[in-house]
Amino acid sequence: MDMAFDANSDVTDEALLVAYGNGDAEAAAMLTMRLTPRVLGFAARMLGGDRAEAEDVAQEAMLRLWKVAPDWRQGEAKVTTWLYRVVKNLCTDRLRKRRGVDIDAIAEPADDAPGAVAGMIEADRAAALQAALNQLPDRQRIAVTLRHLDGASNPEIAEVLEISVEAVESLTARGKRALKAILAGKREELGYDEH
Repeated sequence: MDMAFDANSDVTDEALLVAYGNGDAEAAAMLTMRLTPRVLGFAARMLGGDRAEAEDVAQEAMLRLWKVAPDWRQGEAKVTTWLYRVVKNLCTDRLRKRRGVDIDAIAEPADDAPGAVAGMIEADRAAALQAALNQLPDRQRIAVTLRHLDGASNPEIAEVLEISVEAVESLTARGKRALKAILAGKREELGYDEH
């Protein structure tokens, strides 16, 4: 079954996955274009900004999605929820393997951004946010990242973390308070006006 997909398609992720499971390679390409940037960003934030390792995780997660496509049972879970859970687990495994190494001793990745002042300020802000996120407990970091950086709903996050929606609300609230405390006093340093 060949379907015509374009970048503005209203076809759901689930429908695309089922189409791929039935042999439609174009559906896989569309789903890859739609999901890979989100998965890559989530993995990068989970892994402290390590882009190369995040790319490995994103690739592994997408491969796992393709493997389950023929057996996907529509209505049981959203594709994005399933995929975020896989990414979370892959990142958690990688972080556990790193525990033998002092994570704080690992140098921040070099910034290849242009030398413009605006680019430098944005890079500083992103690095400060990533450093602050890295200080949060794992579950708070995951909840805050999914909710506020990736736009996932609380029920989706609850499925990913396998906890209640109320627990997600608590984790995100505590995580936001912790981030505010960690970043307090850095407004001027990060180029935000105090006015």
